[in-house]
Amino acid sequence: MSERCRLVRLPEVKQMTGLSKSTIYARIASGTFPKQIPLGPRVVAWSEHAVKTWIQSQIDAAA
Repeated sequence: MSERCRLVRLPEVKQMTGLSKSTIYARIASGTFPKQIPLGPRVVAWSEHAVKTWIQSQIDAAA
């Protein structure tokens, strides 16, 4: 992997995207948002790169 991978938790994903928790999970269920990565029995995170790529795709689609 050429780019350094960083994992971000839900509060940061919400801040980055401006989406609510329920909207994030609804979009995951519909396949329109990156899936979370399980880190433990009750802990998940997202790839920062995947979230940033999703954000850029939303910007591109709006242009």
